[in-house]
Amino acid sequence: MKHIFLLLTISFLTILSGCQDKSKKTDKRVPNILFAIADDASWKHFGAYGCDWVKTPAFDRVAKNGILFTRAYTPNAKCAPSRACILTGRNSWQLEEACNHSPNFPTKFKTYAEALSENGYFVGSVAKGWAPGNPGEIHGKKRALTGTKFDACKTTPPSTGISTNDYAANFAAFLDSRPANKPFCFWYGSIEPHRKYEFQSGIKKGNKNVGEIDEVPSFWPDVDTVRADLLDYAFEIEYFDKHLQRMLQKLEDIGELDNTIVIVTADNGMPFPRIKGQEYEYSNHLPLAISWPDGIENPGRVVDDFVNFIDFTPTYLELAGLTAEKAGMQPTTGKSLTDIFYADKEGIVNPERDFVLIGKERHDVGRPNDEGYPIRGIVKGDFLYLNNFKINRWPAGNPETGYLNCDGSPSKTYILDTRRKKGQMEYWQLNFGKRVSEELYNIKEDPFCMKNLASDEAFLELKDEMKKEMHEKLKEQGDPRILGNGDVFDNYEYSGKVRNYYNRYMAGDDIPANWVNESDYDADLMK
Repeated sequence: MKHIFLLLTISFLTILSGCQDKSKKTDKRVPNILFAIADDASWKHFGAYGCDWVKTPAFDRVAKNGILFTRAYTPNAKCAPSRACILTGRNSWQLEEACNHSPNFPTKFKTYAEALSENGYFVGSVAKGWAPGNPGEIHGKKRALTGTKFDACKTTPPSTGISTNDYAANFAAFLDSRPANKPFCFWYGSIEPHRKYEFQSGIKKGNKNVGEIDEVPSFWPDVDTVRADLLDYAFEIEYFDKHLQRMLQKLEDIGELDNTIVIVTADNGMPFPRIKGQEYEYSNHLPLAISWPDGIENPGRVVDDFVNFIDFTPTYLELAGLTAEKAGMQPTTGKSLTDIFYADKEGIVNPERDFVLIGKERHDVGRPNDEGYPIRGIVKGDFLYLNNFKINRWPAGNPETGYLNCDGSPSKTYILDTRRKKGQMEYWQLNFGKRVSEELYNIKEDPFCMKNLASDEAFLELKDEMKKEMHEKLKEQGDPRILGNGDVFDNYEYSGKVRNYYNRYMAGDDIPANWVNESDYDADLMK
């Protein structure tokens, strides 16, 4: 009888202990949110991922005190659509005009920042929020898609390519303005490492040298011009990280760091040819570190689950005690990351997180009638499958209008000159040439996506399986491109001053496109 009583007592205490552990998460205060987003940076170029030639102690600190994600992806590798996915929890093909770059943001899509502002949070942002494009108005006022702007504090930047915005000082001003006892949500939208750069600033001001770079992607020539360009990019990532370091220190000083979810990432891959604005591995695969000392179990983990930018919004809503419906938002497609936060496992935490969908429509203009370059893709396991729908079009924009979906840079100029001055086609074709309709890459063995396996008989079954799964999931999500109405994306108005650029330029209008160089225009390739 004593044994039975003892067993019952132990069982009761075990159940009680389990209940107490489970309730531990729900007893916490509503967390603060600090979202830090670099403007154009690929995942490999942060110290926590093993990069030695870019120093990111703040990012590394977040990873060490939280979780480092090895498979984080944006659905659409361009500034405005990527940020729209973050803000709404929906894939870009579910966002009507906001699928495109520089659109008119649809009124129907409330952002998480707007929702949290209406539900007890003090919400603000610095520098680049959702952009470029027209956010629209509500009740006669311009929408603050990422919160009230705090941009008054200025500083003297270390190079001409870097913003004068003192991001960290503006974050401090935001905190000083916060009403007592109110949780905050802040968007740190660095301009860096977006172009243009001060050439050789990485060498002359960052004390770097071209020999530090361990590997140059094989779709570019390995020359000092490209390496110097990479070092300028690295110099600006480090500037982004320095301001993040000051923000973390501020939170620690005021005792708010432990209950603040800090998310650090970038909106799309680095601003170089064949990366930003495309859908390859280095385009969509992005850095991601998240810390939250009061909430994340077993900090210091490395997680290999596929996670998606559309997962951020449902995470915020859940932790704020909201649902999309309660917050007045459109339904979210992403999944809250709390299953990963509250686990203690490394590697694969949730086996159901085994893929991401990616794609694009119109990014920058530069094709006849402002046409886009539609792509859909799926990343699953070690493979990336891409379906290019309009292969008669130029992927980076037409040559005669400067390949406008690729920012001007020393690297771009060098690659274009290999064709123009040396008659070499290899690098030009890889970065600017037309493509086949289907692409399949083993991104574990071939992260630069150099060997297309789509027509390899050994991979035909896998390709067909990935294509079928991609189409089925896109149909479930109501993607107009898959449902036969994809041209709707080309018909949405481009909100910028360069609307209808190609037609106007070819008619003789002098239209500045200040993100490319005059030498980028290849009139000899007109067809």
